[in-house]
Amino acid sequence: MRNQKIRFWLIVFLVILATTACTLPSFAQLGFNNSNTADATSEPVAALPAGGDTTATEEVTHVSVLVPDEVYQEDALVNIYQTVSPGVVSIQVYTPTGYGQGSGFVVDKEGHIVTNYHVVDGATTIEVHFQSGIKVYGEVVGVDLDSDIAVVKVDVDPDDLIPLVIGNSDQVYVGQTVVAIGNPYGLNGTMTVGIVSARGRTMESIRQTTDGTYFSTGDLIQTDANINPGNSGGPLLNLNGEVIGINRAIQTTGTTISGTGSNTGIGFAVSSNILSLVLPSLVNGETYEYPYLGLSAMSTLSLTQAEYLNLSQATGAYVLEVVSGGPSDQAGLRAGDQPTEVQGLYAGGDLIIAVDGQEILQFSDMLNYMMLNKQPGDTMDITVLRDGQELTLTVVLGERSSSGQ
Repeated sequence: MRNQKIRFWLIVFLVILATTACTLPSFAQLGFNNSNTADATSEPVAALPAGGDTTATEEVTHVSVLVPDEVYQEDALVNIYQTVSPGVVSIQVYTPTGYGQGSGFVVDKEGHIVTNYHVVDGATTIEVHFQSGIKVYGEVVGVDLDSDIAVVKVDVDPDDLIPLVIGNSDQVYVGQTVVAIGNPYGLNGTMTVGIVSARGRTMESIRQTTDGTYFSTGDLIQTDANINPGNSGGPLLNLNGEVIGINRAIQTTGTTISGTGSNTGIGFAVSSNILSLVLPSLVNGETYEYPYLGLSAMSTLSLTQAEYLNLSQATGAYVLEVVSGGPSDQAGLRAGDQPTEVQGLYAGGDLIIAVDGQEILQFSDMLNYMMLNKQPGDTMDITVLRDGQELTLTVVLGERSSSGQ
């Protein structure tokens, strides 16, 4: 019974389910019903009485009063929308199998639009619709499967382009108010508000390895701002109106009546600092090269797992597999190979506790550090616990695109 429980929790620790937040209806669903019947069905608003009855007037006044902080935030939100929304676009995509839609935003006066790769993947025709009413065809000029970013080029008069300011996601804090603007379910120009729920999240990349698994991608911002199918590729903004992320995915446990995933208050955005790294390459039609370590590790460790692995601590990134001939293998890192009481869990592997002198509490710490601070060919000092002793190994990082793994 205990082994069954351990196997269950091991699976829970290793698996994260998230669905991409784009809309992919079939051609039969292309005729989106845009009729608005709210005016015909809503109750009319009662007018205030004329004359001496001040009771109703006082009640309405009291209800509408805002404290200074609320006034400030309300003004900030209104200003953000008025300033930023002209630079947010709707992206309509036609593929051999159907129709899809997503969001995007302008990044320069040359007509480059940032969106998610999964929004334009397989597109034969791309339309970019601006809030000003301008509608033009677009062409994909650069893609990055690891961060799920694509750049679309449009031919529009520079005077009609409103580039958004790219902020510094390192200055984003949990609890900070954030704003999402996009086109959920085809509702163009929709604005929602929430907070930063967490930073440094990881998930699977879209890029597959040769053995059919996926690379990992990191430095994602988690938010509870409502993002839904159609928000993909749109900006996540701070209260200065700066882009701090690109809305990418939602975690969902159910679907809407149309069969698409629905928001559960857990959304993920690619950080603006990842965007800043890859954008110069993508606008030039080039591929951004990520550093490659060549290992897989447990995302987190429980006390029980650490006990079975005979580890002295439950923090760090425990190495599950080292790719033969890869950078970690060449540096001498070791994966577990000694069977334990838990099926599929092997002891004897290295526990990574620091990289370049920075403490590692879990796998995402190492991945985020490497993605943001390292390039292929750079060295990285990895400190591990091996057989109860600390050991520092130097890894020369490779390239994902040329590694084949």
